[in-house]
Amino acid sequence: MGTWQGKTAFITGGASGIGRALAKALTAGGASVCVTDIDGAGAQRVAQECGGSATSMTLDVCDATATSDAVQRFARERGRLDYMFNNAGIGMGGEVHEIPLEAWHRVVDINIWGVVHGVQAAYPLMRQQGFGHIVNTASMAGLGPAPLLTPYALTKHAVVGLSASLRVEAAPFGVRVSVVCPGVIETPILASQIPPEAGAGWWLPDVRRYLTKVSGMPYPVDRMAAETLDGVARNRKFIVVPRRARVGWLLGRLFPSLPDAALAPAVAYERAQRGAAAAGPAGDLQDGERLAS
Repeated sequence: MGTWQGKTAFITGGASGIGRALAKALTAGGASVCVTDIDGAGAQRVAQECGGSATSMTLDVCDATATSDAVQRFARERGRLDYMFNNAGIGMGGEVHEIPLEAWHRVVDINIWGVVHGVQAAYPLMRQQGFGHIVNTASMAGLGPAPLLTPYALTKHAVVGLSASLRVEAAPFGVRVSVVCPGVIETPILASQIPPEAGAGWWLPDVRRYLTKVSGMPYPVDRMAAETLDGVARNRKFIVVPRRARVGWLLGRLFPSLPDAALAPAVAYERAQRGAAAAGPAGDLQDGERLAS
């Protein structure tokens, strides 16, 4: 409780999933939180759930000026910025040769540029203060291969590289940097499907089934948030949760060919399911909603 009491935290992508869980855990610990999301109504609902001094803003992290203005406003109103959680992101996957270029641009804009915009908004301010902690949400997909989720993996590798490099650069100025690399967490991203406007030429595996085969049952998001904040309090460089994800990461580092061997059967199974669906009476591939975390 003492770790977060009186602290201030700005969270992007806070309307659902990991961002929502972090906001609730931080406010329960006594922090003053600003919940932001492109879904402004959702961010407002989460702030109301958090209670206390929690506030919300509508924010598209692809807009650098809007991100900077929002962070500056929050820091000015609270008198400081202790924590910046760059959590907003979307999922993206499928067979690489089928994914339209526009989709690649979209996932890069949000998952990479959105984090860069958050860092650019918070880091100069924290340097000036002489303290602060930037926490960037990546993924286990940023620490190893993630076939059929390649665009997502691309962006999360970038977030890991940004965070690890900035950590060294920022340390002399009193600013800490951590990167969160969750395994399979129970969030809305597990229900991701292809946007209806994409047409039938772009296929996505059943994300929940695929990731469960690879990594086991999804981990409760509230427990993930608690373990993440423990890692933040300890100033961990890499916060890999849950424990089984840390074990997998360690094994992958010791035996680099192991992740490929473990992933190959799951990839083959999803491709087989696609073939079976295409051969069915309707012959249609799945349509659905925009992938979102």
